[in-house]
Amino acid sequence: MTEDRRGHRFRLREKFLKNGLHAFLDHEIIELLLTLGTPRQDCKHAAKDALKQFRTLSGVLEAPSGDLQKVRGIGPHNVFGVRFIQEVSRRYLRERMMSRPVCHSSKEVFDYLYHSLRDAKREKFKVLFMDAKNRIIEEKTISEGTVDSSAVYPREVIKSALKFDASSLIFVHNHPSGDPTPSESDREITKELVFAVQVMQVKVLDHIIIGNNCFFSFADEGLIEDYEFMYRNFK
Repeated sequence: MTEDRRGHRFRLREKFLKNGLHAFLDHEIIELLLTLGTPRQDCKHAAKDALKQFRTLSGVLEAPSGDLQKVRGIGPHNVFGVRFIQEVSRRYLRERMMSRPVCHSSKEVFDYLYHSLRDAKREKFKVLFMDAKNRIIEEKTISEGTVDSSAVYPREVIKSALKFDASSLIFVHNHPSGDPTPSESDREITKELVFAVQVMQVKVLDHIIIGNNCFFSFADEGLIEDYEFMYRNFK
């Protein structure tokens, strides 16, 4: 590493320690992440090229490893820094959500699960089991289906809810197409699940469908409340 390059790297670190990320340009953040795996390599141009190709900082962070390595100057060792910060963030978000109420924030649930579901080629149906204080007890994938649908059985949901002694539930699944608009099947299974767990005096707080950097919340749209009203009338 040349003296000039070493000085540049030192200045970036000092700027971060003094001002945090607020003072950083996006390509400087990417540069530092790339250097985690290759500390003696000049990653400035590779960082700028990656930002140009993927357009935004989040685009670079969320890009598949294979696509990142197509950028000149980025190899498997450079990808380490990007993946490492993703996993640290994911663990931090999980621990934060495990210790605080989340039922009033569909966006927070989306942020927590987006990275684990965005690249999935098939639908995955997850359940967040909540305690009486609306804190997450456990997260579980109960179904993994085809590109178009996943088989979700209310009996399995009830069985797991009883196992974890859950007071309420949040359902989350992805749409590999990238469009989070609920299908008729999504609406029907959500209604069936709301009906099924009501019998056990367990409440459904939300069903969130994750798309490409966007989501649909049944609770935000008033549909969970509608299904509960239908259940009461049905009884």
